[in-house]
Amino acid sequence: MTGFVTEEEMVRTMRGHLPELLRSDPSLGDHILSVAREHFPSKVETEDRFTRMLNELAREREAQSRKWAEQKAEDKRKWEEQKAEDKRRWDEQNRKWDEQNRKWEEQKAEDKRRWDEQNRKWEESNRRFDEVNEKVDRLARSTAAMGAHWDTQFDKMNEKVDRLARSTTAVGARWGTQSERAFRDALAAILEKSFGVEVLNVTEFDEAGEVFGQPDQVELDVIIKNGLLILCELKSSMSKSDMHAFARKVRFYEKRHHRQADRMIVVSPMIDELARPVGKKLGIELYPDSLEVPVR
Repeated sequence: MTGFVTEEEMVRTMRGHLPELLRSDPSLGDHILSVAREHFPSKVETEDRFTRMLNELAREREAQSRKWAEQKAEDKRKWEEQKAEDKRRWDEQNRKWDEQNRKWEEQKAEDKRRWDEQNRKWEESNRRFDEVNEKVDRLARSTAAMGAHWDTQFDKMNEKVDRLARSTTAVGARWGTQSERAFRDALAAILEKSFGVEVLNVTEFDEAGEVFGQPDQVELDVIIKNGLLILCELKSSMSKSDMHAFARKVRFYEKRHHRQADRMIVVSPMIDELARPVGKKLGIELYPDSLEVPVR
């Protein structure tokens, strides 16, 4: 069809004549710019948007840097706290170790002191034993002409010798269970002779650990005379802790048998000086020899 212009041909025509039209009619350029602005941002708007994006990126980077610095500071603080705690624990462990070493040295010194004291007592007992033997020898020589008086003096001297022998035996009895048992039996035999009763060795099991702090057997020597209950501890030596242990044994026996002891007696030739006030406070009678226990 002649005279019909297609859209494509119109676009080509406008492109060819557009520069000339813009030069001849400036308002046409303004109109084209206003229409194009609705679809495309201006240079200024593009630059502003780019600037805002850069500023936003800068703020985000700054915030990330701040968070990283804060995290590093927090990690450093925790590390310093951990180092301080480790040092405190290490110092505490060293202090406990030093304290344990100090106690060990004190214990060694105390053991040496007790050993030296025991040797001194042993030497003293030997000296006394030699002196008594010498007196016995002199008495034997001098009493040849004393007649009937001989028996009485000899019995008294024998009694002293027996006491000294028990004291000497007590020193050795501390170093062995069998010797300790033999010494206890000897004291019990003399005690039975003095009281005219039987000394019963009672062994009971303490399930609750009231005496020694854990379940164990508890041994006590028991005398019942004329309805009286007498509880005894017959040992070669008695320390302060032994005295407390004997008192706990008595309480254990009374509780188990629902009966209170009338007398508590300790017979030992070697009673530590620190143990004597403890025994007195607890109402325990202390005797160095079975022959000295009053019968009542």
